Amino acid sequence: MADNINNTTKGGGGGAGMAFIIGALVVVVAVIAYFVFAGGGATPETKQVDVDVNLPEVSAPSVPAPSGG
Repeated sequence: MADNINNTTKGGGGGAGMAFIIGALVVVVAVIAYFVFAGGGATPETKQVDVDVNLPEVSAPSVPAPSGG
């Protein structure tokens, strides 16, 4: 009597997809951390803004006295 042993393994290649996703997440987090901690790579310019707004004086219309009904 002969015994046939078939060892078949399914899988493989699933780890490559997971590694790609994790690698992409690491890159995204690294880019975000760079902009947060390095300030975007550029120092902001200081600008002096002077705003002077002159509006005409506006008065409320006079309200008629209530009738004494």
